[in-house]
Amino acid sequence: MMPASPAPRMPAPSAEPVARRIVALMRGFSLEATHPNVRDFDALKKDAPTGTPLYLSAIPKRPSQELIGYCAQAAAIGLTPVPHLAARNYTSANELSDMLAKLDEVGVRHALVIAGDRESAAGPYKSALDIVESGLLQRHGITEVGIAGYPDGHPRIAGDTLQRAMAAKIDAAEQTGLNVYTVTQFCFDPAAIIRWIKRLRDLGIEHRVRIGMAGPTNLTSLLRYAHRCGVRASATGMVRQSGLVR
Repeated sequence: MMPASPAPRMPAPSAEPVARRIVALMRGFSLEATHPNVRDFDALKKDAPTGTPLYLSAIPKRPSQELIGYCAQAAAIGLTPVPHLAARNYTSANELSDMLAKLDEVGVRHALVIAGDRESAAGPYKSALDIVESGLLQRHGITEVGIAGYPDGHPRIAGDTLQRAMAAKIDAAEQTGLNVYTVTQFCFDPAAIIRWIKRLRDLGIEHRVRIGMAGPTNLTSLLRYAHRCGVRASATGMVRQSGLVR
């Protein structure tokens, strides 16, 4: 009996298609910063394509002038500043209007409108919807707003309530002439993100979705941010694969 012919060797899978898919996924990426310093802006000027959106966090008890300054620096190096506007941080309509006027002066046309982390509102704005409906955004040159999405759920708000609130914010933005899209909280479970987007589409919400991804950091910091942001379900699964995460 003739010996069996050896099985032909299968070529190793090419990395090129995967690389192309990664490039396609990341096309039009944005970045987020909390306290960017001079070196950060120098690096962004060197490496980030012109027009890259730079989201700038709203930190409670930090002076508003700091956020305005970051927006000015981002615009000066050719990026698109997108400040977070945390509704519960503003003590009055005048304070919000003054903030928006100063952002208008440095060329801000985009904003991410969120409720904010305060347990209770400092003034009349309790939710992102309140700011969208105020008319102040358009009055001060804002043309496009992002609203928050939570594929991993929200620690204090039920899923159905979140979806109704999202639909209301989208409708209010469109009624007032603003372009609107969704920015998701970061999540460690791709399947959860896909399910969440499918639910939006099933509800007839066809607006753009920008997927939030955690930046590079150590595991301890990542879990601390996850706890602070309410990203618990997928973070628990991530811990089980901590070797992969590292």
